[in-house]
Formats: sequence, structure tokens, C-alpha cells
Amino acid sequence: MEDIARATTDAFPEPFRAAALDVALRVTDWPDSDMLAAVGLSDPLELTGLYEGIPMTEKSTADQAQMPDIVWLFRKPILAEWRERGDVTLTDLIAHVVVHEFAHHFGWSDEDIATVDRWWE
Repeated sequence: MEDIARATTDAFPEPFRAAALDVALRVTDWPDSDMLAAVGLSDPLELTGLYEGIPMTEKSTADQAQMPDIVWLFRKPILAEWRERGDVTLTDLIAHVVVHEFAHHFGWSDEDIATVDRWWE
């Protein structure tokens, strides 16, 4: 999954590719309880990815970074969604989650993403 995620960010057009280099990419089996609580979920299968950080549109050069921004991918929920959907490749699903989470890093809200993301139609 990490290889697919990195290939996805490597394919971002400039200047997005350069901005993505400042974000740590982590793959783990499940989101922890704090991550679920932060987004108002209780079922870990409902969270395939998460952006933790301050969006670029909200950062200031005067800010001192406390920790790096992170895009998390959750292996078990991604695999469960892939099996359940049955209509996309695993590579496409992982790339979709990566693009969605990096969109948050670039300053897009879920509502903004939904206006251009036709993934669920």
C-alpha cells in the first residue's frame, strides 16, 4: 500500500508534488480510538484514511511546527471496502484515499472535495 501511495503522490502535478514532500505518509492496520473520535466515528471500518496536520491554506510562516503533517492509510478498512465494493482495483482505491487525504493538506474540506469527486456515483 505504501508503494502505491508513494507512486500516487509522485504523480501529482507541480506544485502539489513538491508540497506533498512535506507530509509524512503512514500505513497501519487500523485507526486508533483518538483518530476515530477526532472525526466522530466509532466503527474503525468507516475510516480508510486521515489527514493530521494544519492545511497549507491555514499555515503561517510564523507558526512553529509541533510535528509533521501526516497522511494515514488504514490497511484493514481499505481492504474491507475494496472487497465490499468489488468494482474498483485495489490500486485505484488506495490512490483515491491518498488523493482525498492530500486534498485536506492542500486546504480542501470534505464538502469541497465532494464537488469534484465523482467516486461514489
